[in-house]
Amino acid sequence: MARWLGVDFGTSNTSAAVLENGRPRLIELEPGRVSVPTAVFLDYGSKRMLFGTAAVEALVGGREGRFLRALKRVLGTPLMRERRQLLSRRMTLVELVGEVLARVRTRAEDDAGERLDRVVAGRPVVFHAEHERDVQAAVDLEEAYRIAGFEEVAWLTEPEAAARACGVRDGLGIVVDIGGGTSDFAVFAAEAGRTRVLASEGVRVGGTDADKALSLAHAMPLLGMGTRLKAQIGSAMHEVPVAPFHDLATWERIGFLQTPEMTREAARMWRLAERPERIGRLQTVLESGLGFDLAFAVEEGKIAANGGMGRIDLAVIEPGLGAPLDAERLARDLGPLTEAIAAGALRATKHAGVAPEAVTHVVHVGGSSLLDPIRRAMADLFPRARPVETAAFTAVAEGLALAAGERS
Repeated sequence: MARWLGVDFGTSNTSAAVLENGRPRLIELEPGRVSVPTAVFLDYGSKRMLFGTAAVEALVGGREGRFLRALKRVLGTPLMRERRQLLSRRMTLVELVGEVLARVRTRAEDDAGERLDRVVAGRPVVFHAEHERDVQAAVDLEEAYRIAGFEEVAWLTEPEAAARACGVRDGLGIVVDIGGGTSDFAVFAAEAGRTRVLASEGVRVGGTDADKALSLAHAMPLLGMGTRLKAQIGSAMHEVPVAPFHDLATWERIGFLQTPEMTREAARMWRLAERPERIGRLQTVLESGLGFDLAFAVEEGKIAANGGMGRIDLAVIEPGLGAPLDAERLARDLGPLTEAIAAGALRATKHAGVAPEAVTHVVHVGGSSLLDPIRRAMADLFPRARPVETAAFTAVAEGLALAAGERS
């Protein structure tokens, strides 16, 4: 019987795996890489779609085109169904995601040497808090898998997949999976290596929300957020509109922000601004297409500040421009996000009927689970638990492969 493929299509990274001789084997989606950025670059010069590392390199290299990231966060929203001109044809973002997943499937088939048209796909516990949007997100993603050529699609929540792959043989554990767009939890009981999930929970906050919080706190004020505008008539002053800055700080919105209308609005604000030099930086970002460069700078500053001293380096906008970011500021700015994640973890244990003090293992999954404020919050919440380090970016794919093996 043909094998099933496990695919973890994430907000920030994508990985895939098959079961081989009873063990998960990760697919090299790129030479030497089993986890690749979930990023797309529509190259205007070659009229080709680039995915993964090639997409990021095209952006950094200054090639003319359109960069898209965090598409998973758009699932379930009207944006997914809008037909727009993307390279040489009009298509929806559902179709675009389908083409991305088709590339993952093709690469997996080349690696495995066989046809793989059935998939166990990972999904968050909840895509959205609103029920209708949550249901629609699952519909959007299943349609994308069908477009990619998968004839059968089975689902497994991402934290449950990670629980299968974490290696805990005995005890009560909780998976804390902090992805790019969601944070998901699975409380499980392990006995002699057999894992039983007791309860799951999810909240719609993740690593991209951390980036947004840091961008709004440190980068956007340098671009004019918080400055005042003169009234067009009279002497009154009022604050600059915040919506453009929030969009510019949100990964999934950046690719749709650089419009003639936004450029004209920035020019109007510059004429009326009390601090025109700051709005001038916003104009530079919009006119030169530097929105994602700014977002990457914030992300890099976050990583550097985790447990030490970092800096959000915005020299790409203006020589010498930047903002200091250290561990103390990181903990302060991520306080609301950390609280939301801790509350989600606590609800999961409550649903499972497990006291936090009874948890013996905390399994950290996802790149943002490496952030010190989140680690400290989990240590405080589960004081008797031992942290379990997994492959942060690939544990879900490995668990999906284990589940896929049960179907083959």
